Formats: sequence, C-alpha cells, structure tokens
Amino acid sequence: MTLVDLFCGCGGFSLGAHKAGFDVAAAFDVDATLTSSFHANFPKTRLYLRDVGKLTGVEITKLLGRSVTGIFGGPPCQGFSDIGRRDASDPRRKLLSHFFRIVSELKPLFFVMENVRGLVYEDSRGVLGSAIEQVAGQYDILGPLILDAADFGAATRRRRVFVVGIHKKAKSPLLLSDIRAFERPAATVRSAIADLVDAEPLGVREDNFDYWRITRRGRPSEYARSLRSHDGLFASHRMVEHKADVARRFASVAPGDTDPVGRHPRLAWDGQCPTLRAGTGADKGSRQAVRPLHPEEPRVITVREAARLQGFPDRHIFHPTIWHSFRMIGNSVSPIVSQAVFLSIRKKLGLASIAGLVGE
Repeated sequence: MTLVDLFCGCGGFSLGAHKAGFDVAAAFDVDATLTSSFHANFPKTRLYLRDVGKLTGVEITKLLGRSVTGIFGGPPCQGFSDIGRRDASDPRRKLLSHFFRIVSELKPLFFVMENVRGLVYEDSRGVLGSAIEQVAGQYDILGPLILDAADFGAATRRRRVFVVGIHKKAKSPLLLSDIRAFERPAATVRSAIADLVDAEPLGVREDNFDYWRITRRGRPSEYARSLRSHDGLFASHRMVEHKADVARRFASVAPGDTDPVGRHPRLAWDGQCPTLRAGTGADKGSRQAVRPLHPEEPRVITVREAARLQGFPDRHIFHPTIWHSFRMIGNSVSPIVSQAVFLSIRKKLGLASIAGLVGE
C-alpha cells in the first residue's frame, strides 16, 4: 500500500495513518519551516518541498515508482476559516481544487480531505462542490461531514470538515456509521497534561530543543500513558515568563472563564481545551494565536501541553521556537481523529480489497 500526504505540515494527518497501520510513502508541502521536523518524526517517508498547485499525478508516480493506494491532506484553510477574513481572492483557496485534481489524475483506491468548518458555509460550498466534481463520477463520496476530535477521545474540541472517497470499483462505500464506530468519550485536560506538572528540566541540547523528564509519581491516565515516551523524556515544555502584572491578571481568571484583556480562555481540569489556533507566518504579519491558560498556573500552556491536548505523542517533536511550534500544532489534523478515519477505511476495505484496484 502506498499512501501520499499532501500539505503534510508537521504530520498530524500522517501520524493517524501510521497508527491505523498504513505506511505513508511520500509527503508534499511548500513550507520548509512547518515541515522542519517531519523527517525526524517520519524517517521512512520521503518529504518533498513542492508547491502542490504545480504538482502532477504523473510526477508523483515517477517519484514513487509505483501506483498510489491512498491520498490524503488538508489544503490550506486560511481562505475559508470562520475566524479569518474569508477572502475570496486568497490564492490558497485554489489549492483545494488541486487536491482533487491530483486525485483525479492518480485514481487511488481512496482519498481523505480535511479542512475548516468554514468550507461548508454558503459562500464556500460552491468552491467545494466544484472541486469534488472532478472525482464524483469515479468515487463513492462521504461528506462533507463535520467531525470533532473530542468525539474520538481527544482532550480538545476541534470540529473539522472531512470528505472521504472510495473508488467505485471497490464496491464498498464508506458510511458515517463506519467512522462513528470508533467514537469514545473525550479525554479531559487533567488526563492529558496533569502528569507534566513538576517535570524535571534537562536543559537545551545541540538540536536547540529544551528537554524534560516526567517525575510525577503515581499511575498516569490511560490517555497520558498512550502518549508518553517509554523513558519519560519529552521536548518543548519551556514556559513563558510573563510580566508580574500579567501573571497576576491570569491568576485571577477562573477555570472556564476568559481573560478580559488578552482573551485567553482558562482551561478547566475536567473539561476540554478549545480549538488550538495556528497564528500566521511572517508573510501574514507574524501574529501569534491566543493560547489558553493553564488550569492552575498563571501562564499560557506550553508547546508540549498543547501537543498532548491535540493528541500528539511525547516522542513527536516540532520546532525549537514556541511560535513556530504552535503554528505547527494549530495547523495540524488531530492524530486521534485521523486515526479513527483511517481505521474505518481499513476496516471497510480490508487488505484483500486493494489488489488490482489502484490507479485504474
């Protein structure tokens, strides 16, 4: 089986595919910064820094030397986001169509597309419909549908649009119930990050990442245990040192409330984290997204705490800087909901269904 990740970013989508038992042969993205740790996290996947809008199916086949079984990806969402300007002239909106163009050229057994909820709003439905039309005759398509990562066990509320297609020759159309079969109760903030309290700092290493070790005694939650490294080591837990007046203001915000000045929501131990946002790159003003406040401490959450809430394991690294790391996490597909979608596809098709149906 040969899977291809388009617009791979830091690899949240790929991670879910791997956890579902698939191998990802190649990944494509134009952003060298947001993919800077991809090879370290996925050493067996070939990463290509390419503009997907200029990529062709023929080129992908030549690079891989074989047919493609599945294509997945989350085209840039800024042009459709319900918290942004929803600029119809944003050139990134065209990348949605290019995703489906590549699917139509390669004719894989299945595809999965993810994007923001704004894509199904009235002013964008035509764009999505036109894009899907490129493959509608060849695939049984499920969606667009909205899936929340918390419904599949994540510790964050993250509602995203998914479109899944399975080639008609497979005669196994995916149903919403197939995906819903993998639902489970949402994890809490406590179960995700409580064991990181009082972690031991180990200093900054030659790769410029800050490293830590879990020291908290006691049995971790099932959620935390599934994400921990076997040796308790992890990176990217550097805490922001806020000014004294800011720290006092943060300390006065009750769990579940919002800081009236910076609009930082305070996490509640027994609740879920709101959707983590990405912020913007240097080309769009280098604006940082508002980060939630820790449930007890008068500070914003760390990169590692955000990664845990999103569903990334402690072995997954991001970027040495806090800003780029939060951009990576905020742009990513939660590995937890990604795994659920890929498991539903794998179960629906079965390995025996793949032979002879790829690229025809």
